[in-house]
Amino acid sequence: MLLYQIGLTLLPGIGVKLAKNLVAYAGGVEAVFKQKAKSLAAIPGISQKIARSIVRQSVLSRAEKEVRFIEKNNIQTRFYLDDDYPNRLKYCDDNPVLLFGKGEIEWNPKRVISIVGTRNATAYGKKHVDEFVEGLKEAGVCIVSGMAYGIDIQAHRAAVRNNMSTIAVVGHGLDRLYPQVHNSTLRKMKKNGGVITEFLSGTIPDRENFPKRNRIIAGFSDATLVVESGKRGGSMITAELALSYSRDVFAVPGDLGREYSEGCNALIHTQKANLVRGVNDILKVMNWQAQEKKQVQITMFAELSDEEQTLLDILKAGSPVTIDDLSLRAGLSISKTSVNLLNLEFKGMIRSLPGKVYELS
Repeated sequence: MLLYQIGLTLLPGIGVKLAKNLVAYAGGVEAVFKQKAKSLAAIPGISQKIARSIVRQSVLSRAEKEVRFIEKNNIQTRFYLDDDYPNRLKYCDDNPVLLFGKGEIEWNPKRVISIVGTRNATAYGKKHVDEFVEGLKEAGVCIVSGMAYGIDIQAHRAAVRNNMSTIAVVGHGLDRLYPQVHNSTLRKMKKNGGVITEFLSGTIPDRENFPKRNRIIAGFSDATLVVESGKRGGSMITAELALSYSRDVFAVPGDLGREYSEGCNALIHTQKANLVRGVNDILKVMNWQAQEKKQVQITMFAELSDEEQTLLDILKAGSPVTIDDLSLRAGLSISKTSVNLLNLEFKGMIRSLPGKVYELS
């Protein structure tokens, strides 16, 4: 199956959305490569030229090479239809068809924040990154960033120092690391986190890869924190992407007139980002109390209806879960499920995520 999953990503003229349409129309990823050209050409968006290229199956030889690379290097893969594909990304229209990862990766951490910013970080920015990461430790937050110079690597290193899970999303294949100088940090990260990408081995860190990388950073996270940024750049792209996915955005204010404060100040001024003065501002907005304290709060509410208890048990077995899935598994109508979920939210036992997804508080 992996052979065909990789092959799907290699088809010329096929983007993320069209690839998913192909799988849906064909009835499975392997079935895409078993179709006749005439049937493929009948699928919206598939031209005769693309249909003929799929039927030739020429991409599968490159896919075979990638399978060998994956097996040799103990790389994990997550296809967009897999049950353990990152849940947060599932609700992004442009989510990657296939992800590759290396390390001790938790693909669905309970709480995730991405920390991004300029490559030209100042002492001011680095100081705040260290303070924010340390302050998020007690709440059990996973730190995501892009492994770049400056704010990115500062966030990863702060997470490593605090024995926190941290994941790097990169814009190249897993046969290399850019920048190479950060390899020693990545080795430490792999003990409690690691690195993920959507790019095959052999892919170099071309400029056009980084906006694609940034959408994964934004979509994989519950929120994005921008620490020092110019008016333009990757961190501003990531913030805009997070907003498009209905995720919270935070920004650290900076001095007026300073180049790498302009982006953060603009995000705050246009009300695209929450101004943060310290980690408590993030914890309050995200409702991320320390895990131990939250557990005490949950046990305070013993009086639950049978329907509420059923929904809570489903979420305890593994969250987050969509409202549709909760309704189906609990045997309740959508309207009843909504009412009971609202009651559980009022009691502080669950929280809602973008896309009508729910998880335990």
